[in-house]
Amino acid sequence: QRKLSVASGTTINWLEPKISLANHFKNGAAQNFPTEINKPASVREEQSVAEPCQLTREPEEISSDEELEDICDDKEDDLGAVEEQRSVILHLLSQLKLGMDLTRVVLPTFILEKRSLLEMYADFMSHPDLFIAITNGSTPEERMIRFVEYYLTSFHEGRKGAIAKKPYNPIIGETFHCSWRMPKSNVATDVGGNLSAHSTSEQVTLSKDMEGQKELDCYTVKFVAEQVSHHPPVSGFYAECVERKMCVNAHVWTKSKFLGMSIGVTMIGEGLLSLLEHGEEYTFSLPCAYARSILTVPWVELGGKVNINCAKTGYSASINFHTKPFYGGKLHRVTGEVKQNSTNTVVCRVQGEWNSMLEFTYSNGETKYVDLTKLSVTRKRVRPLEKQGPFESRRLWQHVTESLRDGDIDKATEHKRALEERQRNEERLRAETETPWCTKYFLKEGDGWVYHKPLWKTVSAAQTQQTDTN
Repeated sequence: QRKLSVASGTTINWLEPKISLANHFKNGAAQNFPTEINKPASVREEQSVAEPCQLTREPEEISSDEELEDICDDKEDDLGAVEEQRSVILHLLSQLKLGMDLTRVVLPTFILEKRSLLEMYADFMSHPDLFIAITNGSTPEERMIRFVEYYLTSFHEGRKGAIAKKPYNPIIGETFHCSWRMPKSNVATDVGGNLSAHSTSEQVTLSKDMEGQKELDCYTVKFVAEQVSHHPPVSGFYAECVERKMCVNAHVWTKSKFLGMSIGVTMIGEGLLSLLEHGEEYTFSLPCAYARSILTVPWVELGGKVNINCAKTGYSASINFHTKPFYGGKLHRVTGEVKQNSTNTVVCRVQGEWNSMLEFTYSNGETKYVDLTKLSVTRKRVRPLEKQGPFESRRLWQHVTESLRDGDIDKATEHKRALEERQRNEERLRAETETPWCTKYFLKEGDGWVYHKPLWKTVSAAQTQQTDTN
């Protein structure tokens, strides 16, 4: 580690270069930590949570009945910390080189968002009604268009405010669980259902009366994410709606680069949406993300081309997220088209901004406008902290989050260091004992990661069993 002379009470830590694990702790890293006796009990607990692999990595069934509507609402509009710590950012930037990989750079705690990256991925499902409505499409063409509509409306909720902040880097083995309940009457069944029908004040939540109704009145979408690898930092996430026989499985590896006054994050990986009622699979990729103006008011934009493809039906979509040109141009612009591959016919075009207004033009000449600022957001359901396991995101990072809420950056940094130090110690121990890491919910398949019990396997097994019985 290298210490920098920066503002009082703040330290920027640099993780060691890629050297053999045996040499990882020869650089005096321990000097940055107070003695055990002076550490808060919660920090000592964070460093000692390590449990044997075989005891902690067994999959467990999380009942959605234990989950309660999430009341956490951490908006990230506070510029105070960024303003106060600008000298720290300047010191950090002075040490970076263009194109430098930031994977092993520990960024200052004050720029962190108060949640884990795994929880941020759950925001892709903030409109479960649009997700479920995909399988209601009456033709392959309509289902592809509905998927594109859902895909383009899934990014805006991931930002908790106008300020670009970075979620916690998940610890290997960290998991996040949640679910959504959606009244069946709220899911569009008509062709090209009106996506802009709700106002922002009409957040779709379940009243106490509805909580008491039978689950048959609601669709349930379950979500689980797990950090399956540390180097490279790979996250796996999976969501399913059993009632509609549909699920999505994805693995993402984030790679950050320093671009001068910006930081670019490449989302390496692939997702797979399965509509079992139709026997269709849709592969898709994710755009790059950029944190711009990191010295003034940092903000996020998306960029790059993504593709969606369904091999069975022959429909595909290409979507371009346009970054703002240096002079002029609109922010957050997106364009795209849906094609029938065999005839090369464009059946739908889309243009607009991914965080405000989208315009869909169909082959029959009809046009539909989607105002994302008025789309209802369904709150996720999460188990109370006391019922979560020690490696579930909110419990794992609870002391960091509480310190950030209290504005105590030093204490947040201390808790964060304890978690990262424990992760490095465990990694070194596994290397010395040649013990492979055991994932909990996701299995390595080829270059990707697949949920251990995907819906396509359980449905197939149930159908086989039914056939044998008959």
